[in-house]
Amino acid sequence: MKKPGWKRILTRTAVIAGVLILAAALFIIVFIQRTLPDTEGELKLEALSSEVTVLRDEEGVPHIEAESVEDLYMAQGYVQAQDRLLQMELSRRQASGELSELIGSSTVEQDKFFRALGLRRAAEASLKEYSEEGKAALEAFASGVNAYIDKADSENRLPPAFTLLQAKPEKWTPVDSLTIGKFMAHDLGGHWERQAFHYYAMNNFSEEKASEVMAHYPENKPAVLDDVNLDIAGDFTEAVMPNPFNGSNNWVVSGERTESGKPLLADDPHLGIASPSIWYQMKLSAPSHNVSGVIFAGVPGIILGHNDDVAWGVTNVGPDVQQLYVEKRNPENPEQFLFEGQWEDAVVHQEPIEVSGGETIEYEVVETRNGPIINEFAEGAGEEEALSMRWTAHDPSKELEAILNINQASDWEEFEKGLENFHTPAQNFVFASNDGTIAYKANGKIPVYDNPDDAGLPLRGWKEEDQWKGFIPFDELPTVVNPDRGWIATANNKITTEDYPYHITNNWAQPYRYERIAEMLMEDDEVSVEDVKKMQMDVKNLQAEEFVPFFLEEMNMGDLSGGETEALKLLEEWNYEDNEDAPQPLLFHHWINEIEDRLYASLPDDIDSLFHGKAQTTDEIFRMEREGGTSVWMKEEGGSGEVITQAFRDSYAKLQEDYGKNPEEWAWGDYHQVEFTHPLSNIAFLDKFYNRKEPLPVSGSRVTVRAAGYDGSGKVDHGASWRFIIDTNDMGKGYHIVGPGQSERFNSKWYHNQYSDWVDGDYHSTLLDEDQGEKLILSPE
Repeated sequence: MKKPGWKRILTRTAVIAGVLILAAALFIIVFIQRTLPDTEGELKLEALSSEVTVLRDEEGVPHIEAESVEDLYMAQGYVQAQDRLLQMELSRRQASGELSELIGSSTVEQDKFFRALGLRRAAEASLKEYSEEGKAALEAFASGVNAYIDKADSENRLPPAFTLLQAKPEKWTPVDSLTIGKFMAHDLGGHWERQAFHYYAMNNFSEEKASEVMAHYPENKPAVLDDVNLDIAGDFTEAVMPNPFNGSNNWVVSGERTESGKPLLADDPHLGIASPSIWYQMKLSAPSHNVSGVIFAGVPGIILGHNDDVAWGVTNVGPDVQQLYVEKRNPENPEQFLFEGQWEDAVVHQEPIEVSGGETIEYEVVETRNGPIINEFAEGAGEEEALSMRWTAHDPSKELEAILNINQASDWEEFEKGLENFHTPAQNFVFASNDGTIAYKANGKIPVYDNPDDAGLPLRGWKEEDQWKGFIPFDELPTVVNPDRGWIATANNKITTEDYPYHITNNWAQPYRYERIAEMLMEDDEVSVEDVKKMQMDVKNLQAEEFVPFFLEEMNMGDLSGGETEALKLLEEWNYEDNEDAPQPLLFHHWINEIEDRLYASLPDDIDSLFHGKAQTTDEIFRMEREGGTSVWMKEEGGSGEVITQAFRDSYAKLQEDYGKNPEEWAWGDYHQVEFTHPLSNIAFLDKFYNRKEPLPVSGSRVTVRAAGYDGSGKVDHGASWRFIIDTNDMGKGYHIVGPGQSERFNSKWYHNQYSDWVDGDYHSTLLDEDQGEKLILSPE
């Protein structure tokens, strides 16, 4: 019998291998596809008391209608888990310091930080303070989440990521929801990092040099209204710090200045940009509720949005709500700390950290009267070094109670009353109602300091006089109702004038977004929804408008090449808009970043990471030099002319290398692009699934109303995580963008369907009485 030749053998082998690969691929596709949640038909949900309807509209926004609030929140938990279970699991684990149990040893130091920070301990303390109504809502929500987990697990339909991680989600609890809420207080900050930086500056620089980097707000800019030498270098290298540009824009315009004759409201919170979105959009309806907007995945209610009568939005106040304390430890007992001449026992929390694929790590968190010790989680922290943190978010608080109340408010008085329980994070609430009212309140628990300068540095943990003196009374928080000028806006800028009796902070955001919003509002006496859409997408760069003329005046022109001269000419002709197809923003932003790198080159990397608000400080140094003063930081680097010129030349050379010799052909969008990356996409083969679309060029920057912050590679990773507009003349319709989409499932049609919409500013309408879409009926057993 003739043996088959080697070519035939190879051919057969290749065919068999191809068939096996195809079969495996088909199996994977079918398996992944079957894990998608049911969005049509009827499902049984045992704990319901009556039938609930879930109608998903064209953008995947669920409209939930129930006959009781308990059923409403149970269905909300079920639906959120359908679309965002992985995000919910990762969020609660990150905030609780339990990621290593799922991920492995790479997240141990991060877990230690969050165990020290104590968000989950604060959530557990808060739950005890909730009313029976609030607890019932949390329990109902958790019951809905768990019903989905049980069903998906029993049917082998959990999101594929759990299979890849070889893990299953644990049962959801009310504390998980509250812990995620506490995490948002962390993400929106409280300035402990800047206090640590100030402490380093005071102990390592001359008084004059240190004073230049102390936080303060620029003059003439508009407003809404001892014996311890602690070495902190290296203590916070593993700390998880919020993005220093976390913030938002919001504004309301009275009916006297709108096209419809009724108030308009706009809001766009600026947070991390990724897949999935930090926000989940929903509409909730029950006999006492009819509310639409967004919420964090894992939390019941609607935190931002509107109902039949009122609408609201927020920006971050950013007050000094975190205070570092230097603690004196008893050398004979490391668990005792000095207070007013007496050694006090600290509370020691046992926080064992389970590690996937490794041994459990025994870990302790020590807590003084001022709060947990937060510098000892890091490797290398000395035994005698102790920094504790007093933070309003550590106190029991009832933000969910506030959310439930404002969801049902029908006017400003009811809305403001509901805010009494919203303590943290402190937020600038703007409000509009169809009765014509517009209003504003800087709401939250804000500490009172005897001396405002105390908020800038760590204080003595052993002195009563250095303790907070209570909190600003609710009725004395900055508030404005129906102002004569007919509009209110905030953009994380300074909100108080000098006659306000309490200290808020000196760590305000740069004023440019607020100034630009004010410019546009004052230019238009008949504002429409379409006008507001354009305003939210505005890219006028007032920082460049302020400083480019100064930079050009300071340039040493003698040694410039022809190409460098042409690049400067482009800047002279610039309209100061950060458009994606323009070369000037590319040059300006690289130039200003290079100046900062030169100014602060002497800072160790770990100390530089504590320098939150650096951009505001740099602006003040520019203003000092422009007005004829001399900055020590500039002088040490050769003076403003030398720094600005050499920074320009280095930036030009780098851009020429990356984008070609002709500056006119450069484009901001060639560098400044968005991708909405997924946290699992750093696993090589998963990138093709989770990051399926090409990065898109994006206009705007950190200082424009259309906020678009970016990392060192130009990837846009921060900005308007949700855009919202409503004309209260029609309370039944809101205009939204949730980039990149509603679902975390890469095989869902709602995964990246708003990707281009976010870039282009294409809003979708969401109706309070939607009757079209994919209908799912949840029925009791």
